[in-house]
Amino acid sequence: MKTAHPGDVLLGAQAGAIVLPVCDHYSGVEARMKKSLALQADMAEEFGACVFDVTLDCEDGAPVGGESEHAALVTELALGAKPGMRVGVRVHPVDHPAFPGDVMTIAGRAAGSLSHLMVPKVESIADVLQAVAALDAVDAEALPLHVLIESPLAVHNAFEIAAHPRVQSLSFGLMDFVSAHAGAIPADGMGAIGQFVHPLVVSAKLAIASAAHAYGKVPSHCVVTEFSDIDAMRAAAKKAATLFGYTRMWSIHPNQIRPILDAFAPDEAQIHVATRILLAAVGADWAPVSFEGALHDRASYRHFWQVLARAHATGRALPSEAQAWFAGPDS
Repeated sequence: MKTAHPGDVLLGAQAGAIVLPVCDHYSGVEARMKKSLALQADMAEEFGACVFDVTLDCEDGAPVGGESEHAALVTELALGAKPGMRVGVRVHPVDHPAFPGDVMTIAGRAAGSLSHLMVPKVESIADVLQAVAALDAVDAEALPLHVLIESPLAVHNAFEIAAHPRVQSLSFGLMDFVSAHAGAIPADGMGAIGQFVHPLVVSAKLAIASAAHAYGKVPSHCVVTEFSDIDAMRAAAKKAATLFGYTRMWSIHPNQIRPILDAFAPDEAQIHVATRILLAAVGADWAPVSFEGALHDRASYRHFWQVLARAHATGRALPSEAQAWFAGPDS
């Protein structure tokens, strides 16, 4: 008799939870966008899977007055990406004059080549509905939305925003969030250390992560602007992953990609323990087991299955006993 797959047995109420690569890399200048796509393909070959998204940026990447030309450029880059890669585009906010043109050009031509469309400065469910209507108007009904939460009002509305079925991920826009407070949050609240200290920033991060998890969506952590400080990057990524509930993080420089992968990936010891516990669970036909003096049942099995799934998604080596769970059509 075929052994039931852990993903079928364990996820239960979270069976529809979305899983995305743990790193979302942003670039908006033509040369950097091309380098990002080339690096994505190279690392996919190295790891055996597409381990980070590339999001081509129109909001900050398009020159003023050149928005339509930039939209055409990112469309061609998306259409020319290597098959199997995950490429998204950040468009302008829904109230920006360039938004309709962005959607018509990019989603209208390249929706089938895109993994997602990122909409910045989403304040409420009304903004989500406007974005959805624009996509539907160009026959891009299947294109998922990622949204940026960048203000106190948006944080207040995060649960309603996360509940919309087209929304796949919520990202925290740290710098806009800080500046939206009219100087009430000091500038170091935007730094690699200060963003984990100031109570208003901390509470916003936790609210966004909670809203995303409540609806099986992916919370994506904000940037670290000190891109030359790899130690600060590693520390921030580890805090986001282990203390704040984020399962994905932005990169704004190629040097940040591998530290994010490392921070969000389980280590060898976690992978080993997860594999042993799940093998014991299989042997008990998913009934409770005692493992090293502790009781485990389906609730903890679910956690350890998610550890292995994250290890697989970040290109980590799995024990031979666990590899079969990711090799077939059920993986």
